[in-house]
Amino acid sequence: MLPLPEEIAAGLTAMGLPGTEGEPLTGGVSSDIWRVGDFCVKRALPKLKVAADWRAPVARNLYEARWLQRAGDAVPGAVPALLGQDAATGTLAMRFLPPEDHPVWKQRLREGHAEPGFARDVGRRLARIHAASARDPSCAAEFPTDAIFHAIRLEPYLLATARAHPDLAPRLEALVETTAATKRALVHGDVSPKNILCGPAGPVFLDAECAWWGDPAFDLAFCLNHLLLKCLWTPGATAGFLACFDALAAAHVADVDWEAPEALEARVAALLPGLLLARVDGKSPAEYVTQDPDKDRVRRVARALLLAPPTRLSAIRAAWAKELAA
Repeated sequence: MLPLPEEIAAGLTAMGLPGTEGEPLTGGVSSDIWRVGDFCVKRALPKLKVAADWRAPVARNLYEARWLQRAGDAVPGAVPALLGQDAATGTLAMRFLPPEDHPVWKQRLREGHAEPGFARDVGRRLARIHAASARDPSCAAEFPTDAIFHAIRLEPYLLATARAHPDLAPRLEALVETTAATKRALVHGDVSPKNILCGPAGPVFLDAECAWWGDPAFDLAFCLNHLLLKCLWTPGATAGFLACFDALAAAHVADVDWEAPEALEARVAALLPGLLLARVDGKSPAEYVTQDPDKDRVRRVARALLLAPPTRLSAIRAAWAKELAA
């Protein structure tokens, strides 16, 4: 056990929670996270722990707490219980979920455990959170986070990639404009396998620092992107990862009731190639895509799909499968 950092200790005091010592937790790049007894506390960092100069407002911690509350109300059990939040120190506290019965989905995928049924549940729970917020107009006013979302999602992913591929800049910039202007539902913003626990009762979502009132297509595209890239990390499980891609996409789109499902799918299909390319040429490259041949595979598929945008996710899945089989 180590003494808690001053800001975290002050945040706990402000929230009325006990603790002066804890255990630092690893895995994130945007926050300091400590376990204190049966809960954990996190503090947003002004500069993310990546090679690029990537900064973000620490006020995002407040909106993460609000997302946790909204998501938990919409789908009980889909998030850890929120215990408190202190805006002055940029800290929040939530119930700690032990890894023995809540393994991280990313690690399960790394080990080749590709379970379409679990992926289907991710899609369903995510869609239920989107749908509940879309039905509640008061939700929008709680998330005035356009600037934060731009700083930690649109700029480091799509606009940074546009600078690396000047010929694609008009297409990537148009995706940014469309995404920023589409206001439909409450968005998590970082629906990645590293932020999803495999709980006994289903998926549990973590780390909603990018919470935003905007386009739910971003959440679906962001998660599906990871399932495509995992094929390069654990090639032996490629068929399973693609089956998870199909299951997650189908489950989410089937539960879309706030707009025409085909309209949302078209925006996801347009956005996904940009996010795919961003994971090799943006500010947050996938840490396991390190070999040049793999990076070139990503670039070939993503560039072709950006230049001739599909409207169906099945077209992206087919293009990726064809590249992997080549």
